[in-house]
Amino acid sequence: MARETTPALKIEQSVFKHFRKGLWGPFVTAVHQYELIQPGDKIAVCISGGKDSMCLAKLIQLYQRINEIPFEAVYLVMDPGYSKENRKKIEDNARLLDLPVTIFETNVFAVANNQDRNPCYLCARMRRGYLYNEAKNLGCNKIALGHHLNDVIETTVMAMFYSSKLETIIPKCHSENFEGMELIRPLYRIKEKDVIGWCRYNNLEFIRCACAFTERTHGACGGSKRQEAKELIESLKKTNPEVEDNIFRSLHAVQMETFPGYKADGELHSFLEDYELYGKFTRKKKTEG
Repeated sequence: MARETTPALKIEQSVFKHFRKGLWGPFVTAVHQYELIQPGDKIAVCISGGKDSMCLAKLIQLYQRINEIPFEAVYLVMDPGYSKENRKKIEDNARLLDLPVTIFETNVFAVANNQDRNPCYLCARMRRGYLYNEAKNLGCNKIALGHHLNDVIETTVMAMFYSSKLETIIPKCHSENFEGMELIRPLYRIKEKDVIGWCRYNNLEFIRCACAFTERTHGACGGSKRQEAKELIESLKKTNPEVEDNIFRSLHAVQMETFPGYKADGELHSFLEDYELYGKFTRKKKTEG
């Protein structure tokens, strides 16, 4: 018996029919390539109410439905102090997308917005901590966040330009403060433009950062440096349309022997440590070739 054609079903069908290349393909590739979901996992899919986390939730729901890997998913919404309008928007969108959300409340906005310095940084840290704690209380061993490919490459550019280091975010990592918990990023290979395209195609409207600080700063949540990085990459795309893909691929093909220094396990290392050994290896390889 065919399923009733509901708004949620139409939205799901668009993932496969119109956004298979932009959303579904990269999502499944990331899950498999980075081994993000394992049999027996219980994943807290963290929903902020924005486009990325809502898209993530729907993709994981679809993956759970058609994939053979047995795992559980909890669609977790933390209310950090949303306005009534934004809270209602999240709940309405969850019903529209047929997502069975679990909502819990905190006072994150009230605390962070009283800080004069770095309120967004404090807000992000507090939200992450609350999410880990609630996920663990629910018996989850992983939390899933909606960082996409553009977040990855923008973070790389920001770290290089403003922090004097080559650094980015990785597809998954173990929690330092919550033993046994792991963070995964299933949208890692998905471009923001495809998430936006999916929203527009389905006439979906989601909330943004939605905190009082954002409203005071005209929507500049997260700081201006990320926006500068985003604008720089957009300007480079005008003459090199492949720049996003090139930056992303470069993160998977780091040539360590060409760097004068690197940091591992908190310690700085110099190319001089292996300089003579690498030279002997290179000469031997040329001789054998």
